[in-house]
Amino acid sequence: MDIGGTNTDAVVLDDAGVVAHSLRLPTGWGSDAVLGTATDVVRALAGAVGIEPASFSSIGVGIPGAVDSEHGTVTHARNLGVARLDLGTLLAANLGKPVRVENDVNAAALGAFHQLSLDATNSLAYLNLGTGLAAGLVLGGKLWRGSRGAAGEIGHILIDPAGPLDVDGQPGALEVLASGSGIASQRPGSVSEMLAAAAAGESDAIEIRRRMFDGVASAVRILVLTLDVNVVVIGGGISTMGDDLLGAVRDVFAAWEKTSPFITSLALGSRVRILAPDTSTAATGAAWLGATPWQR
Repeated sequence: MDIGGTNTDAVVLDDAGVVAHSLRLPTGWGSDAVLGTATDVVRALAGAVGIEPASFSSIGVGIPGAVDSEHGTVTHARNLGVARLDLGTLLAANLGKPVRVENDVNAAALGAFHQLSLDATNSLAYLNLGTGLAAGLVLGGKLWRGSRGAAGEIGHILIDPAGPLDVDGQPGALEVLASGSGIASQRPGSVSEMLAAAAAGESDAIEIRRRMFDGVASAVRILVLTLDVNVVVIGGGISTMGDDLLGAVRDVFAAWEKTSPFITSLALGSRVRILAPDTSTAATGAAWLGATPWQR
């Protein structure tokens, strides 16, 4: 399941990894509500496929916040009203089955990896453009969390010394340029409202839009230059722009390529893609996560 601030999406995968059943329930607010919804959604899915929850071969959860994936503990999930929750232990007790818990962006990375039918010879970065900006990494078919779980936290990388300030008080970080919260800090309102204003010719919105596209393109370039991944998948709320976002980001790549043969050689435009909407990527990744042993 993928536990979000508004809804919890969950899927059952069959033995071939195909979604056999799906369900969405409102998440609720606070630790008790989050645990209750997670319990309810697994029980409901078990009932839908005619088994007991403990009969699932594995159960996995993706959730925002700081996640200790080894122990299944979630902290600082502010958009859920959760300060600390031993989700893995408590949910396993409710369901009679061990539960794996992972950060939602990491779960989505694993989901994208399987949805694209990649294998261990491939590597993937999942660039999440949502309220914040971060990446999940699958290298050699395995999640890469880093030595302290901070791998992929590229939203804190500064790329524009003259840019707007991020939440850390530093200028021009990727997150302030190309995330929902960052764009709202520059111009009150949603990303879609900013885009509508830019389309209507408002100069401040046009500049924010330009910086957003530059920020997304820079994030892709950083991921490729650092890890040389085969694929960068863009997800999160901003990715619903679809081909409009892809086209604008590829235009930025093309501008860089005019002056840099090296950037041209990276073929950035061919590496980046957006999955179709409503593909339950994070929930699918959580299901695959539950089927593999935990490892650093």
